[in-house]
Amino acid sequence: MAAETKASETKIWRATVLTLFPEMFPGPLGVSLAGKALASGLWALEARDIRDSATDRHRSVDDTPAGGGPGMVLRADVLAAAIDAADMSSDRPRLLMSPRGRPLTQSLVAELAAGPGPMIVCGRFEGIDQRVIEARGLEEVSIGDYVLSGGEIAAMALIDACVRLLPGVMGKLASGADESFSDGLLEYPQYTRPQEFEGQSIPDILLSGDHGRVAAWRQAEAEALTRARRPDLWAARQVQPATGQKRPKNTTDG
Repeated sequence: MAAETKASETKIWRATVLTLFPEMFPGPLGVSLAGKALASGLWALEARDIRDSATDRHRSVDDTPAGGGPGMVLRADVLAAAIDAADMSSDRPRLLMSPRGRPLTQSLVAELAAGPGPMIVCGRFEGIDQRVIEARGLEEVSIGDYVLSGGEIAAMALIDACVRLLPGVMGKLASGADESFSDGLLEYPQYTRPQEFEGQSIPDILLSGDHGRVAAWRQAEAEALTRARRPDLWAARQVQPATGQKRPKNTTDG
């Protein structure tokens, strides 16, 4: 049965979430693009309860931090058992949502979306015993420089970002190519009807029908926005590798 499960994982992109609150899923992932794609079988989601791997009658999953301090720490033995019980194939990434982790960038999202799909551990309390992070090869990933109550919302953000890049999820493939971070730049301003809104008009160039001028305007606007709002992205974009090849897309993000 385990072999059949592992073989089936390769058929579609799959997200396996380990959490103390499985009832939080699919949550927002069950609506809009992600929800429609989930219902149609373009990807799969499994939320597993870490507490199911507890061994005492109280289903305890945490204990006081070694060395003292406030809060509680998720136990290594319980989480390790939960990870092992998921019985995943070895090619699937094992992630831990953590503010001290690698920043979640669009390039990392594209990398994860191109694979079989990750297992994501959602922490709670003061943190997770470091030994299970090392023993089970968890890669820590951060969605920003702030602290949440748990990893579930962060996991949803990661999954949503990946799912929208899967084949068949977005209506037009080009819609994913012109977005913020797709070429290390923020996205240019967008406009639609009505042509006049509270005294402001759509820029004339966008109504000109000249696709070359429109493309140039959008590029210039994207560059100006990036310089003004994300100098870190702009600085990274200016760095050219010694080989003279084009710099990898979106090498930094906050």
